[in-house]
Amino acid sequence: MVDVKILYSKVIKDQNERPYHFEKRNDSTAIVKAYNPICGDRFELYLSHDGMNIQQVYFHGFGCAISKASTSLLVRAIEGKTMGEAMNICEKFLEFMDKKTAFDLVNLTDEFLAFKTVHDFPERYDCATLSFRELSKFLGSIESK
Repeated sequence: MVDVKILYSKVIKDQNERPYHFEKRNDSTAIVKAYNPICGDRFELYLSHDGMNIQQVYFHGFGCAISKASTSLLVRAIEGKTMGEAMNICEKFLEFMDKKTAFDLVNLTDEFLAFKTVHDFPERYDCATLSFRELSKFLGSIESK
């Protein structure tokens, strides 16, 4: 069994210090803004997509280590996926964070398990889910068109 506290420490630290595709991209197809006015976390996700598939994703901004790490994992997880697959990843992570679905049923990489520790610190919930919630809204708006 994975020691969640050690995983949490390692994943958060690694993704905060070396986030995946952390740069502004003005050539993107869409920009999704994720902002938490309470704590000040603010990220922009830069998506290059054709309406069906996400070719590349980058992000930039600032926030606590938890929000930056979760956004980094999100960006890496959805790159190369269809819009539907990306929506599924967002929904499954949010279900896990809302304690509606056990981690072994969400079909995400083990790195996402690191955020289970947030269950013990509900004040960090918005940090871990910020970019997932905003991307989910964006993807939902595309599906409804």
